[in-house]
Amino acid sequence: MEIVSLEVLVLLIAIAALAGMIDAIAGGGGLIALPALLWAGVPPIQALATNKLQGSFGTATASIHFIRSGEINLHDMRGAIFWTFIGSALGTLAVQYLVADWLSDIIPILLIGFALYFMFSPRIADEDAKQRISHTAFGLIIGISIGFYDGFFGPGTGSFFAAAFVMLLGFNLRRATAGTKILNFTSNIASLLFFVLGGHVVWTIGLGMGLGQIIGAWVGSHLVIKHGTALIKPVLVTVSIAVSIKLLLG
Repeated sequence: MEIVSLEVLVLLIAIAALAGMIDAIAGGGGLIALPALLWAGVPPIQALATNKLQGSFGTATASIHFIRSGEINLHDMRGAIFWTFIGSALGTLAVQYLVADWLSDIIPILLIGFALYFMFSPRIADEDAKQRISHTAFGLIIGISIGFYDGFFGPGTGSFFAAAFVMLLGFNLRRATAGTKILNFTSNIASLLFFVLGGHVVWTIGLGMGLGQIIGAWVGSHLVIKHGTALIKPVLVTVSIAVSIKLLLG
């Protein structure tokens, strides 16, 4: 494709910063960044690939901040990181041969259900709750399943990971958001590798938007640490409903 103008690139970087901030707080940044790439004239497969590149900068930035602030223990996350990578790689391969259209009918229902859960469940708080399964089981079950979904389809992945951390590991919403960013980054990298091998990434745009993502994710992750559930909960509910509407309307 032709390289976009400087004005369009600057706008895309600004949009990426907004997407990175929202994504660091509650996920769903791709709901902003991907349409912007398509608007800029990037063909669909290249837009998907470039979105993974720019999004990786944001999830990496947020992950580093959450790790440094002590919100997440990487040792406990090893299994989940490994299986999420495998799941995402398998999903990215599968989507090239299977039709994902049927997911657009099911996922909105699940996301609305999670939105209601985030709104009303007493487990959604600033304190940890009771852990229901081991980290090993969590890594295998959630890493493979949601990782595969993210590589295969994608919308709402952050909400699914966050709900899993809260419901199964008993994480408070701040820690759940931190864990979600690490697994989002893992999934993004797995998918990105295949897109790079296929030559689909538009590097100029992706790297430029990556800069915007770093700025936005830095701001968003600091807001998460400072405000916790009071900030994450309404944004997470809004993002879950917004993704559902986007899928229902096509």
